[in-house]
Amino acid sequence: MTMCRKNVFMTLVLVFALIAVGAYAGGQGEGADQPKVIRVSHTLAPDSHYNQGLMYMKELVEERSNGSVRMELFHSAQLGSERDVVEGVSLGTIEATLTSTGPLPNFTNAFMVFDLPFIVQDLDKAYAWMDGPEGERILRSLEPAGIKGLGIWENGFRNLTNSRRFVQEPSDMQGLRIRLMENVIHVATFETLGARAVPMAFGELFTALQQRTVDGQENPLVIIDTSSFYEVQDYLSLTGHFYSPAVLLINLDFWNNTLSAEEREIVAQAEREARTWQRNFSREGQAELRRKLEAEGMEVAEVDPQLWFEAVQPVYDQFADEVGRDAIESFVTAQQ
Repeated sequence: MTMCRKNVFMTLVLVFALIAVGAYAGGQGEGADQPKVIRVSHTLAPDSHYNQGLMYMKELVEERSNGSVRMELFHSAQLGSERDVVEGVSLGTIEATLTSTGPLPNFTNAFMVFDLPFIVQDLDKAYAWMDGPEGERILRSLEPAGIKGLGIWENGFRNLTNSRRFVQEPSDMQGLRIRLMENVIHVATFETLGARAVPMAFGELFTALQQRTVDGQENPLVIIDTSSFYEVQDYLSLTGHFYSPAVLLINLDFWNNTLSAEEREIVAQAEREARTWQRNFSREGQAELRRKLEAEGMEVAEVDPQLWFEAVQPVYDQFADEVGRDAIESFVTAQQ
């Protein structure tokens, strides 16, 4: 190689090296300005009340933070079952989830008060209790597990469906195999009614109903609709046996150490507004949902709530100490 060619070669090497260093430095600078991403997982469909409420919150957060905080939504159990994802939030492998209360007694007994059958009698008064000091106490009980509870959202009253027979009275439950969440009070309630409880992840449910591995399931009307359970279930009983709120959870370390104080306030305010919006969205159209499910071919049974309430009293006796008699009394009294 001649001296001239060698000088040209060395110059080119130097130029490329400077370009690479510049690109690296630029990338580092850009990385510092990248938005903080909150990945939120849930198990329901894209048109569900969960996803609609989260989309509303996402819009508020991203607009008010000027893009410094971004929310990514993962619906339909894309990232795992409710229990798996709650554990992921605890460990910090995912930032957030909107989950039913079903798996939460695995982390704290405080949420068990919501699992008692027929405990919610006045929804507006129940909202006030959940949004007040008692609800905040329940949410704080998750912090030792590394989870911050942002708020208690709507899931709706749970109703029963099955593929075997018309169910109107508690005695009609005898022998039915019913899929439930992994929740000891739910299991005890259905066993008290004479059913065979089959705990199962939500993501496995449709196939189990289709293959008749289980006879039925219980969920709010909106989930029965958006999950198309009417395709594999013939009977709907409007039992309203459990009021199952949803809870928005975020990893505590991410909340405290990744988000700034200003960003935390933006997210908290957006959550409060989205919670109210999602509750209203969920409550609207219940009559329309019933008509739609009937139009899809489901046979609908009205029930006498008092008759069912009396049938499950042994469940209150069984779990009063574990749930906390003070919590039960406070929740019941708040609705009177």
